[in-house]
Amino acid sequence: MADDAWLVVGLGNPGPSYAGNRHNIGYMVVDELAARMGGKLKSAKQVQADVTEGRLGGIPGVRAIVARPRTYMNESGGPVSGLLRFFKSSPAKLVVIHDELDIGFDTLRTKFGGGDNGHNGLKSIRRSIDTGDYFRIRVGVGRPPGRQSPADFVLDDFSSTERKDLPFVIDRTADAVECLLMEGLEATQGKYNS
Repeated sequence: MADDAWLVVGLGNPGPSYAGNRHNIGYMVVDELAARMGGKLKSAKQVQADVTEGRLGGIPGVRAIVARPRTYMNESGGPVSGLLRFFKSSPAKLVVIHDELDIGFDTLRTKFGGGDNGHNGLKSIRRSIDTGDYFRIRVGVGRPPGRQSPADFVLDDFSSTERKDLPFVIDRTADAVECLLMEGLEATQGKYNS
């Protein structure tokens, strides 16, 4: 699978201690997408990522590779660059799913291109692939309360209240990914940007 396949990458940090963190929402969505494909994420050491291939969006669906880097968030660029090369894909067919502090929990924004907005994963990707021109699905986690630093906030687990709604957020984000691949950016923004 290459060339015409989409590459969908969820950002996060590897390991069980980070699994429930706000920063790992991208990983959570990729797990859901892999389940929808009927696939299992497998380690691809040559690109430092967990990867599966299949179809998204129903039958016949769209060919896609879903992946999550096995590096820490601020080193996501190396695996993303490696995945693009390995699967002979281009940034125009890249979708990155990541947490976003500037929008509230349970809110999605889909866009193409743009800045990094202080997100270390996006900065690393821009450095490695030399462009910011790719699709992003930004999943809102909200701002930290009080004087808590944003870095600490995103490395905290979702609150107990948020965890009740988290399965719905993950499901809706996965739906938005499928819509983007099947129907395009404008349709996805109309249906899922809130």
